[in-house]
Amino acid sequence: MKHPDGPQTPRWLQKIQWTLDPLGYMDAATQRYGDIFNASVVGNYPVLLLVSNPEALKQIFSGDTQAITAPSNRVLQPVMGDYSVFVLEGSRHRRERKLLMPPFHGDHMRAYGRLICDLTEKAMGQITPGQRFAARTLMQTISLEVILKVVFGLYEGDRAQQLKQGIVAFANTFKSPFVSGLLFFPSLQKDLGPRSPWGYFLRLQQQVNQLLYAEIRERRSAIADPSSRQFDQSTRSDILSLLLSARDEAGGAMTDRELRDELMTLLIAGHETTATAIAWALYWIHQLPEVQKNLLEELDTLGDAPEPMSIFRLPYLTAVCNEALRIYPVAVVTVPREVREPMELMGYALEPGTRLYGCIYLTHHREDIYPDPKQFKPERFLDRQFSPYEFFPFGGGVRRCIGEALALYEMKLVVATMLTHFRLALADSKPERPQRRGVTLAPADGVKMVMQGLR
Repeated sequence: MKHPDGPQTPRWLQKIQWTLDPLGYMDAATQRYGDIFNASVVGNYPVLLLVSNPEALKQIFSGDTQAITAPSNRVLQPVMGDYSVFVLEGSRHRRERKLLMPPFHGDHMRAYGRLICDLTEKAMGQITPGQRFAARTLMQTISLEVILKVVFGLYEGDRAQQLKQGIVAFANTFKSPFVSGLLFFPSLQKDLGPRSPWGYFLRLQQQVNQLLYAEIRERRSAIADPSSRQFDQSTRSDILSLLLSARDEAGGAMTDRELRDELMTLLIAGHETTATAIAWALYWIHQLPEVQKNLLEELDTLGDAPEPMSIFRLPYLTAVCNEALRIYPVAVVTVPREVREPMELMGYALEPGTRLYGCIYLTHHREDIYPDPKQFKPERFLDRQFSPYEFFPFGGGVRRCIGEALALYEMKLVVATMLTHFRLALADSKPERPQRRGVTLAPADGVKMVMQGLR
């Protein structure tokens, strides 16, 4: 039995289409080939299937065992490193994931609530009435502050400022289609000097690496010297402290290289995606007056100084954030899966070596699940509950994003704080469109807004 059909254009041309216009590529392919099609857009796999059928996705995500495995993400390896949770497989991946999970859940996460609200008010307070600003840039500043707190704890000083600047500059290289495109063409990842796209990328990466290694060395020295009061390890719950104290089955600690890769992963993935999601939510809220009106009415029911968890539980705010994640998911596909044993999927016999990607964007735009999928309608999330195979902006299965809870928490608190205290408007009527930013999609113009004053 043959594998699913797909676009017949040359592989190199499909990769260019995927890099420059992934949504157009997917829309055209699913219209012609349906819920599963062969797409030669990542790597050099003879069979790489994009899947948007919920029942097939359920089989894929629940089959993360013997027949289907979650291999490393080679596209992100040059960015995150060989020891990133994105790249590790099997028992190593499970161990790292278990180590990284606690600060993103429960009491740890709730402790960040007031910090998120305060950082948002502080950032917005620096914008004067009539001033224009790019919402995504401002959200990047706020979300980077939050993730630095989560990763490093109470973190201030010259190195912190240098790290913020370095991470932003490094992440912003992906605004360039030349750098983003090189992630999908490994053979072109050549250092041709500081002015070449990949050479510039590598030099910015090295600057961030130096700062991370310096922080790791300093923290190790503090642990080795019990008299040091600079870092009281016993009272710290930040991720770096947890990783420094972690031991494997043989009692071995993580190496500096392993620590660096996990820190880079959390710092980049932990603020880039959240900033984009918040910017999209702000765009739709201010693009659609009825949505803004409904949201403000709900926020006003909480009074002047609501608790962060009260904000988090608001149903219409939750629906607005979910709809923003549905219509333009930050990641358009899940991380890859690989078929290890012969299996059947949607009537097709799949051979070992077949690559599978759950297609988040196409599933989120299915007419049978989301009528009028191109329209922004938060009410659809009030009218029914969607399964994790119908709505999965953070991926699914064993590779589901570990920062999902913190991202949603931050997204809701930032949006609520901005709307409650400030009057904002879009700076122009030009529709915002998604554009590739590394392996994600972000608003092409950054959602230009104008401050109208206090509310």
